[in-house]
Amino acid sequence: MTRLRRRTWFVLAALLLTIGATSTLAATRVRPGGAPDRLERFRELASSRLALGDLDAGNPDETYRDIYALLDDEVVESLASGGVFASSEFLQDRLDAFGDAWGGAQFRLTRVGRLVVGAFRLTDIGSGNSVRVYGPLRDETALLATLYRDGRPSVTPIAGPGEPQFLATWEGSASGRGTRPLRVDLVRAYADAVRVTWSTATLFPEGLFARAWLVRAGEVRLRYELHYPGWTPGCEGQTEQEDVYRLVPGQGTLTRVSRQQHNAWHRELHASVARLFTALAEGDEPALAAVVPDAALRARLPMLVPEPACDAADGVRETVSIAATTADRRPWSLTFRRTGVRWRLAAAAPVL
Repeated sequence: MTRLRRRTWFVLAALLLTIGATSTLAATRVRPGGAPDRLERFRELASSRLALGDLDAGNPDETYRDIYALLDDEVVESLASGGVFASSEFLQDRLDAFGDAWGGAQFRLTRVGRLVVGAFRLTDIGSGNSVRVYGPLRDETALLATLYRDGRPSVTPIAGPGEPQFLATWEGSASGRGTRPLRVDLVRAYADAVRVTWSTATLFPEGLFARAWLVRAGEVRLRYELHYPGWTPGCEGQTEQEDVYRLVPGQGTLTRVSRQQHNAWHRELHASVARLFTALAEGDEPALAAVVPDAALRARLPMLVPEPACDAADGVRETVSIAATTADRRPWSLTFRRTGVRWRLAAAAPVL
């Protein structure tokens, strides 16, 4: 069914249900000359506030306050009216019309038990986007909570006994190296409020850059960058980690059930590289000998510091060359070879 036919069906159904009634909601939507429709007001705000908001990410709550007030009123009033107005189809169709008023906006509603959860995207840059939770508050329907995060939001409901809960995923812009900033929150209802009971923000306080992820009811799978000494943005073959988290029934949290590393050799290599540079800087001969067994090679090494550049590995990644420089910025090439589980410096020479 096309959007136009679907909208026409809902309007006709609403008219049949409300003929002769005095509902203000119905009157304002169908009565000519009535109070200005929220959609028209949204169009006015969209032409002024949304474009300005893209330039000012300092306070999204304040920047988009009037816009969100319109959307909240639309959802709450429709839910409170009941009948066809409270149906998921009618609500989504109505919000789609708001989204059409501003090409960059997208509004998606998901029912989670007694709650209705909205993933509202106003901009592509991430600032100002929100997850909004609607539901019963004593004898009324109300906006119960709002979450503002950077990124494009989506909602995954979690079915099961107990209080309603869902996963909110926030997807950031591409980093240019095949990863994106990502945040996942587990949100759980408590009486007439909600709480974030688990979040990747706690596990990754410096940020999570994910290459691949899967969020489904009760499970989160993440493959993400590991930032360690020797990691260089944009280089291939670096160590990444993959975790699987699953919901713990009755505890309102997720726990890690598995972890594996991809290209673990690169992190192990640069642990040896870091020991080399530390030993050179501190003049620690025993530590230097552990990384450079060849005494003649040790004697030729000047003071070196790492140079941020991609490593050059052979096909089987048993021999890898890395970049370094002297104190006066002369480039050197250091060749490491793997012996068993350890990496040792096998050759070093200035780059001519």
